[in-house]
Amino acid sequence: MRERAAVILAAGEGRRMGADLPKVCCEVLFKPLICHIIDHLLGTGLPADRLCVVVGPKPYCEPVETLLPEGCHTATQAERMGTGHALMQCRDFLVQNRSADILVMYGDAPFVDADTISAAYGAHVAAGNAVTVLTAKVENPDRYGRIVHTESGVTIVEAADATADQLEINEINAGTYWFSAEFLLENLERLTTDNKLGQYYLTDMLGFCDGQQYKAGAYRAWSAHVALGANTRRELAKLNEIARTLRVEYLLNMGVDIPFASQVVVGQDVTVAPGARLLPGTILKGHTQIGAGAIIGPNSVITDSVIGQNTEINQSQITGSVVGADCHIGPFAQLRPGCKVADSVKIGNFMELKNTTVGPNSALSHLSYLGDLDIGRGVNVGCGVVSVNYDGKNKHRSTLGDYAFIGCNTNIISPVTVGEGAYVAAGTNLTEDVPADALAIGRARQQNKPGRAKGRFKRKT
Repeated sequence: MRERAAVILAAGEGRRMGADLPKVCCEVLFKPLICHIIDHLLGTGLPADRLCVVVGPKPYCEPVETLLPEGCHTATQAERMGTGHALMQCRDFLVQNRSADILVMYGDAPFVDADTISAAYGAHVAAGNAVTVLTAKVENPDRYGRIVHTESGVTIVEAADATADQLEINEINAGTYWFSAEFLLENLERLTTDNKLGQYYLTDMLGFCDGQQYKAGAYRAWSAHVALGANTRRELAKLNEIARTLRVEYLLNMGVDIPFASQVVVGQDVTVAPGARLLPGTILKGHTQIGAGAIIGPNSVITDSVIGQNTEINQSQITGSVVGADCHIGPFAQLRPGCKVADSVKIGNFMELKNTTVGPNSALSHLSYLGDLDIGRGVNVGCGVVSVNYDGKNKHRSTLGDYAFIGCNTNIISPVTVGEGAYVAAGTNLTEDVPADALAIGRARQQNKPGRAKGRFKRKT
């Protein structure tokens, strides 16, 4: 394997997006555009220290830098004078990798995947090219540069400079190139601004190939999607819909049941086991994992969480949590980060859990907030139970032992421990530990005052 390195051009602004962030920070399937590109590159086996990202000037570029892997290089394009000018800012990186082949690609092209990158590189090496451009055939070439095949190789003509005949060509430049670093270092400074837009075109590099010492070639991608980027919210929405459709079609082919496919969104890093069912309104984000036989939805959002086999999540939200097998959650429940739920647990309607562990076969049925708790197996939590876990300065944890029974409207004022098999009566303000098998009652005794309510309220007829 020859040495390889890569440059991502990511200095574009987000003005036409209406964003106050660089364009490459805008998201497709809940992941920034540039993160798609980086993941594809790392997926080819390219180490992070062989990657350079061209960013805009500080402080505008800082959101991009926070997304880059450790070891990644950056170069700053202070003035935006074209793609060729952006690559000129990487000269030091190119010198460091002068014996390598250099991949150059745009930071807003999420469909240039690892397989396409590797296939284009194979064609580049096999042909002995100094530059190989990734191309695609499209129905509407529009603003894209046209690929012109000649006896000595290929050239690219920008749409603004193309003749009428050249505008009829439907094979376009997809914006991704493999270069010989030696060729780049010898010819990059030859670029000029002698064009209608007065910019340094990276595409002009193909014109420096003489067909003998340096050859230019093309690799046509399997899909026109590789050429798609986004400069506007409308174009970004198109990328999202294409990515959503491709992801759902992949899952359907893998045996996932999605009866209403147009109403489900699944992120690129989500895994769903065959036999799971995704109902309308389901949104799966981050590094979520869904087990076989699970039923997700309708109208559920799960982020960076693991859901076990045969578990049902009904109209609920789960973030940064692990849920075991054969559980039933919802409707209208929320599991915030840090929750670990064992098998065969019921978490009912209008329940909120945060940083809480729940043992197997426990029932948390409705209308409670449980935060910073360790709940054992077979525990029953009644309606309206609240863990009072914050004293204004610090968070405190409490423990509910195996088979404990927590009555309705109990306030668990942390830190306390409820022993195994203990029973806490309804309406208790729990401020002390409860021994195993004990009954805890912490409420004022009821007093009735005869006649004291008479005339207090007007009675409607």
